[in-house]
Amino acid sequence: MNGLTNILSFFNHKFFRKEKTVFFFWIITGIAYAVIKILIGKYNNYKIFKYVFPHAVDGLTLYGDHPEYYDSNHYGIVFSLIIAPFSILPDWLGMILWITANTLFLFYAIKQLPLTYNQKIFIYWYAYIELMTAQGVQQFNISVAAFIILSFVFIEKKKDFWAACVIILGTLIKIYPIVGLAFFFFSKQKTKLILSCIFWTVIFFALPMLYTPGADYVISQYVDWFERLQIKNALNTFALSQNVSLLGLVRKISGNGEYSNLWLIIPGLILFFIPYLRIQQYKYLHFRLMLLANILLFVILFSTGSEASGYIIAMIGVAIWYLCSPSIHKKYNYRLLIITLIVVGLSTTELVPSFIRSGFIRPYVLKVWPLIIVWLTICYEMIFLDFSNKDSSQSLR
Repeated sequence: MNGLTNILSFFNHKFFRKEKTVFFFWIITGIAYAVIKILIGKYNNYKIFKYVFPHAVDGLTLYGDHPEYYDSNHYGIVFSLIIAPFSILPDWLGMILWITANTLFLFYAIKQLPLTYNQKIFIYWYAYIELMTAQGVQQFNISVAAFIILSFVFIEKKKDFWAACVIILGTLIKIYPIVGLAFFFFSKQKTKLILSCIFWTVIFFALPMLYTPGADYVISQYVDWFERLQIKNALNTFALSQNVSLLGLVRKISGNGEYSNLWLIIPGLILFFIPYLRIQQYKYLHFRLMLLANILLFVILFSTGSEASGYIIAMIGVAIWYLCSPSIHKKYNYRLLIITLIVVGLSTTELVPSFIRSGFIRPYVLKVWPLIIVWLTICYEMIFLDFSNKDSSQSLR
């Protein structure tokens, strides 16, 4: 632990505490990954994304097999609008800009959080390893994290119209951002938020009709999308690279494919919703931020679609928890923070011998273990601890 402390002290140098430094590292690694993937010809995820737009324009199914790539698309049809500017470019340029755009979006979202400058620098660095993992496979999960964070930020800033925008757009692309609705009770403009959600649902549902064969095609693609997600859910059950979640941990260790995931999801939801009963805590900023941390972990822990590249979402949640926890057990929190960084960040990298990854880490879903402990810690703190002592100076909006 002393060696790790020395490393952390090294990164405490003022050079690494500058936003420009973090920004450079975040962007340059994305560009480097794009160049490497282009040179070796391994960028199937980007190919899947790229062809969503031309396939939508041509009226082809977005969820079947296509000769341009292997595997299937699992994003909603409105994603075709997001990927359109990149898909018309040469692959090398389109992928560089794609990874960069996702990275910039998340960087911006974290920058908007109601935290201090140094706290945000901490989050940037803490999530950096998982950011690189997502960048390396051109994943949209980077933006999924941004959608969830911005839904919280906009509600905090009483910009419910834009909160609804990111919630609905994110949901119609990849379901996960629907959790932004969990911040509904923190809104001071609940009616506006509801009406805005209806407005943006109509807008984003209709937009693809402008460049595709029409309404019937768009509706058919939503039907196909939900069917594809059901198929993917079944295929993920025992997949080594999928279902890297609490659900997957229990499923893979038990080897039982018969029981319903609801046996785990319902208790999880109960633990998640109990803190909502503590209405008097709503006025404390760190309590609200703790709910954001809770959500960022929940979507990974209780989804069969969780994969290594999605852990960028959860690790931001871990960092926010550490910054906002009112617990007096500082050593416990610190040790859990470090253990989580090591296990989550390194367990699925080339730094771990392949026989350990294939024989132990993946079958036993080791990557998720510390996240489960962090999430249970968050639930405990939100249910039992008083946040007034954490940030009394920030308790009122």
